Amino acid sequence: MARTPHATKILLAVAALAAVVASTGACSGDSGASAAPPDIPMAQQLGTPEGRLDMVVWTGYAENGSNDKKVDWVTPFTKATGCKVTTKVADTSDAMVALMETGRYDGVSASGDASLRLVHAGLVAPVNTGLIGNYADIAGYLKNQPYNSVNGQMYGVPHGYGANVLMYRTDKFQQRPTSWSVIWDEDSPAAGHVVAYDSPIYIADAALYLKTHRPDLEITDVYALDEEQFAAAVDLLKRQRPNVNQYFVSYLDELHSFTSGYNYAGIGWQVTANLALAEKAPVATTIPVEGATGWSDTWMISSKAQHPTCMYKWMNWITAPKVQAQVAQWFGEAPANPKACRYTAKGFCSTFRVGDQAFYKRLAFWRTPTKDCGDDRGDSCVEYSRWAQAWTQIKG
Repeated sequence: MARTPHATKILLAVAALAAVVASTGACSGDSGASAAPPDIPMAQQLGTPEGRLDMVVWTGYAENGSNDKKVDWVTPFTKATGCKVTTKVADTSDAMVALMETGRYDGVSASGDASLRLVHAGLVAPVNTGLIGNYADIAGYLKNQPYNSVNGQMYGVPHGYGANVLMYRTDKFQQRPTSWSVIWDEDSPAAGHVVAYDSPIYIADAALYLKTHRPDLEITDVYALDEEQFAAAVDLLKRQRPNVNQYFVSYLDELHSFTSGYNYAGIGWQVTANLALAEKAPVATTIPVEGATGWSDTWMISSKAQHPTCMYKWMNWITAPKVQAQVAQWFGEAPANPKACRYTAKGFCSTFRVGDQAFYKRLAFWRTPTKDCGDDRGDSCVEYSRWAQAWTQIKG
């Protein structure tokens, strides 16, 4: 995963997101409990703040005023706790995992395609949510999910979430697309001008499409694919390859391709559409009938944290209503704490469906694929390492 915020024009695409909300389709990323992770002790109490905090973060999650003087929730945190914050920005989930493997960082803002890898590698510790005062205010449907917990134990604190929407140019499509077929079909108006996400987790988007259009495969969880299901998803991606004009990691690359007319349709984020609309590009977004994948981020503490009290202080700070409002509006996402809506611009929370559990359940949130299928199939599913190998072959 790689995401980057916009600064000021988050509400420009209210109408576009309204179309997303109006779309139909449902999917779920839920699965059963994963195998037991390494036995890592959980903090029982907080000590004196250590005066320093080192984190791996997505761009826009720890703003200190250097990008925009008006956007700063790090400096007030340091003043309140004495914890001086240093961050290392990662542009993909794989980069985040690699950085956490060094043991140099106290915490990370992990997405679902990285969180279970961190847990089962013993790189993060279970979180004592009783030590986080704002935890009770976080939406209940974000807690104890397959991407942030194992066997009922939380391994992080929910931060924010969003959908991987279908983004398209309205000058190329006379009507709003109702199916993801516009990026999969060889005879689509977008053929040769499709943009796709450059990550192994994108295989789940192929599985999501097949879930509806190949019922014989009996796909129930797009992150728990057995050999036959996985092979079908990989085959679909290989057949899509000639129509893909761009695989993107940076949102700036996708933004440019849509504003220039280089690409016509593909997976994207609402924030990218907002920026494109701000540049007067003819774009819109929707969630097709098949549903959509999504991302939900979690603050996790390193099992080797040198500054654990500061990390717990940060997890409480970043989930406070006012700070959640700042982050959500800067980045362009739904905040985990619905009380943030008291401090957001008018229309923001309705645009991003904050607190809407039904909308949340329509999305299949990124989760690290494991051998454990989470159902009666046992350990017969394809794990992430093979997803990564297949992705290299798909791209060629």
